[in-house]
Amino acid sequence: MKENSPISKQQNQYPANLLSSDASKSLRDLIHSISQEQIVNQDILLSLSFALRSFTNLQRFLELIPLLVTQLVDVKGSLLIPFQDDGSLWFDQLQMIPNDEDQELFRQLFLLEEGKKTGFGMEEKSIAMLDSLVQRYFDSFNVIVTSIVSRGRQRGRLYAFDKKEIVFGSNIHRKHFQIVADLTGVAIENDAIFQVLRNHEKVDRQISIGAEIQSQLLPDQCPIIEGVELAACCRPAFQVGGDYYDFMPTRPDLDDTAKASGRWAFVIGDVMGKGVPAGLLMTMLRGMLRAEVLTGLAPDSILHDLNQLALEDLTQSHRFVTLFYSDFDAQSKKLRFANAAHNPPLLWSAKSKSINRLDAPGLLIGLQPEAEYGCGETMLQPGDVLLYYTDGVTEAPGISGERFDENRLIIFLDKFAREGLGAKQILKKLFERLDAFVGVSHQHLEDDATMVVLKVNEELTLPELTQ
Repeated sequence: MKENSPISKQQNQYPANLLSSDASKSLRDLIHSISQEQIVNQDILLSLSFALRSFTNLQRFLELIPLLVTQLVDVKGSLLIPFQDDGSLWFDQLQMIPNDEDQELFRQLFLLEEGKKTGFGMEEKSIAMLDSLVQRYFDSFNVIVTSIVSRGRQRGRLYAFDKKEIVFGSNIHRKHFQIVADLTGVAIENDAIFQVLRNHEKVDRQISIGAEIQSQLLPDQCPIIEGVELAACCRPAFQVGGDYYDFMPTRPDLDDTAKASGRWAFVIGDVMGKGVPAGLLMTMLRGMLRAEVLTGLAPDSILHDLNQLALEDLTQSHRFVTLFYSDFDAQSKKLRFANAAHNPPLLWSAKSKSINRLDAPGLLIGLQPEAEYGCGETMLQPGDVLLYYTDGVTEAPGISGERFDENRLIIFLDKFAREGLGAKQILKKLFERLDAFVGVSHQHLEDDATMVVLKVNEELTLPELTQ
């Protein structure tokens, strides 16, 4: 027995050493396996993050989500049910792995009438209804679910499922599951923002085209009219504006020389409002007015007819138009005018060195069906300066909050007219004073600002010969 003891002892110790060695190897293998699994999971998450940064097709991205869930959480399948921006079920983007089990479930989801309603995904009872439907379908499976949320809004639900006898859902798996859901929410939110930006780009392109068309409708240069100098500028507050001015010969069929010494219509107007609607209405009125000018009627009759023509369209748009219409005879220097509640032009008299308003009674265009308009006239003298303008000039806010107002405009017009400046110089200096008043921090005017300056040429006086 004793002799055998050492042998017996060695025999008993050997299996123990062997066990110890096997256990160490198994532990090393386990650690290696866990490390490899972590590396694989990290690679999957990195790939998902890369796809999120670089994807341009949301559907392709969402197709990956159930597949990644099955790999990260180590489950049989996964289901993604996203919501559209209005909260309704996004049927076109339903995704599921494995694909062979989705037909009946998708059919049930399509038959869910409540899911088609706006705000479905924003109500707790709707989410509970959706979860209940999915749970009934996967009755023989273990199911876990989480919300897809971005900026506090429900963007969908993400499910993972496996056989009943398989227990899953460790802390690591749940964290991975939630990370995938969060990245999915970011992807859906990014796509929604991208769609909004793309729509804005389309609108911007359309507005730019509208602005280009409208700028082409305004005179690109002032006409040459015998005995006067003209200068004009329109600064829209937006790309498309509601201000309008025009110079139209009453006899466009004449040659340039005859037109220069003939009769011309000068008009300035303003649609109440700004931007695209105002610009569209003013474009419409321009066409109507140009047709009326060809009739050769007096200014008051033209405004009366224009009001009749435009009344229905303006009433439907809930907008009105102010318009000052005048015609000028280059031979006699007579200016006839009618006013539809527009800012009266300012006439600086070279003889009296004073400023008067040219005004006549009349209502807004589009206000009343039987509006009547008065007609006034004046004879322009050499050196006289006439300023047409819109309320975007006088209503421009200054740094202190006060308005540019008519009195300030009169003071500057009087100053520059007394200096004997030409029409272009007067216009330039008036806008410089307006810009200085508005200030650097108010570079963009609140309303469209338009000014037109007409100056009658000075009479040439020849020096007398001394005997």
